[in-house]
Amino acid sequence: METTGYHTLNDLFAQLGLSSEDAAIHEFLITHYLHRHEKLSSASFWSEGQRDFLRSAIEEDSDWCVAVDELDTLLRH
Repeated sequence: METTGYHTLNDLFAQLGLSSEDAAIHEFLITHYLHRHEKLSSASFWSEGQRDFLRSAIEEDSDWCVAVDELDTLLRH
């Protein structure tokens, strides 16, 4: 089976050890936010492991970066 290298927001939440159900993601998004110039990987609500994953996904331009960018955008409300 061939993979596309694309991960969904649900996949990202599962990778971060969070509930990946749509309702849980919605709840997370309405209870967490990023300040205007705050980096996603610097947010206080992540564990150190989650921060490292998010930071490396962007720095390495990994196949997770699209989902990470989407999460970053959604947390800026």
